[in-house]
Amino acid sequence: MRATINQKLIETGERERLKELLRAKLIECGWKDQLKAHCKDVIKEKGLEHVTVDDLVAEITPKGRALVPDSVKKELLQRIRTFLAQHASL
Repeated sequence: MRATINQKLIETGERERLKELLRAKLIECGWKDQLKAHCKDVIKEKGLEHVTVDDLVAEITPKGRALVPDSVKKELLQRIRTFLAQHASL
C-alpha cells in the first residue's frame, strides 16, 4: 500500500510539491538555522579532524526530527490526506 501511494505521489508530481513545501516551511521557522548551529557545535566539540559525515548525520538526525514543529508536520499530513482523498482509487 505504501509503495502504491508513493508511486502515485511521484507520478502526479505531488511528492516534489510536498518536498518544496517542507523545505520552505523548515527555512521559514528557523529549523535549518537551528540544525546548522547544532552541526557547528558537534564539530567544535569533537574536533573537525575527528568527525566524519556519517558521524555528523547520526548525531544530528534525532535532533533534526525532534525540531520539526508540530504545525509543519500537521500541514504536511493534511496535504497527504487530501491527496489520498482525491485519489481514493489507490
